[in-house]
Amino acid sequence: MFIDKWSVASRIFHWGGALLLLITWAMIALSNNVAGDGGDSYLLWHKAFGFSLLCWTLARIINRLLSSAPKPIAMPIWQQSVAKLTHVLLYSLLLAMPISGILMNAYGGRALNLFGLFDIPAWVTPDRTQARFFNNLHTQIFWPAILLLTATHIGAAIYHQWVVKDGLLARMK
Repeated sequence: MFIDKWSVASRIFHWGGALLLLITWAMIALSNNVAGDGGDSYLLWHKAFGFSLLCWTLARIINRLLSSAPKPIAMPIWQQSVAKLTHVLLYSLLLAMPISGILMNAYGGRALNLFGLFDIPAWVTPDRTQARFFNNLHTQIFWPAILLLTATHIGAAIYHQWVVKDGLLARMK
């Protein structure tokens, strides 16, 4: 069964995920630009929001599998293929990014503090080589890929909204 608009739950998951990603990024940007303990507290917030984004993304994927999609908008096959690939890669990165951060943290021998409510203890033997490996994945591979794919996603939405004018963006409002 097809609908003309994404379900309310799908729209909340979409925009909530975008907001969580933006907040997570803002926390690491603040952490990197604030001296002393202030930067450390932003890093703790970054980790907690990153873990939240992982949980949110898992719930979002479950919602996507269980809910109906709107009727497809007519577009060339290559655009449909790029859109599907971009979405699959974005979902994959929204899982891989926080997982790599969690593993970097755990291999660094640190517990993961979740908003001061409780800690998830490091469950692996600390290993600097593994911590560096996951740090490199997290910062050098996954983050630039998320930026590129997010820009592609936003660019395609803008293109459809203002050039093609096919109402694609209205389905996510």
